[in-house]
Amino acid sequence: MLEGRNVNLKAREREDVDFLTEWFNNLSFRGEYDPITPQKSKTERIKDFDNPSQLSILTEAGRFIIEKKDGTKIGTIAHWLVLPSRWMEIDCDVIPTERGKGYGTEAAQLIIDYLFLSKTIERIQTITDTRNKASQRVLEKAGFQREGTIRRSGYVRGAWTNAYLYSLLREEWKEPRILTRTTQKIGIELCPDL
Repeated sequence: MLEGRNVNLKAREREDVDFLTEWFNNLSFRGEYDPITPQKSKTERIKDFDNPSQLSILTEAGRFIIEKKDGTKIGTIAHWLVLPSRWMEIDCDVIPTERGKGYGTEAAQLIIDYLFLSKTIERIQTITDTRNKASQRVLEKAGFQREGTIRRSGYVRGAWTNAYLYSLLREEWKEPRILTRTTQKIGIELCPDL
């Protein structure tokens, strides 16, 4: 578990299948800027936990549940290695009732700290729909810089959309901003000060 001030990031586990299935099959969870895509059933998600794919192992992917300090599950965040370039990409979703409260920003800062402390990468990147101003604010507060526009990057609800590419370089990050503690289950040891 990665512990922050207001939220923790808990590795997804088999016990999380029920609400992951419910969330990802609810159109409002992903929001109006993400494409409508077929989602996995509960049975398929259980199979994924019981038989992790080689792709996840090869790409150094990590998937977390965002929890408030009282244990309430409010979203998901994931990272994966982009080969052969050796940079990480992240994606974050917070349930609609908890958006705009700073939880997404803190989750992004936690995953940034974790990745730069535990991986030999120079860059973390993500994309967001050009219309998604809330997501852009989260990324900018977390230290990301907008690099440019990816034209016609997605087909969302009947129309081609553009996205902004955001990145954060190791030299821009410099030191942990929010990660306060982590457990061995994640596989990283931090200096005692954190």
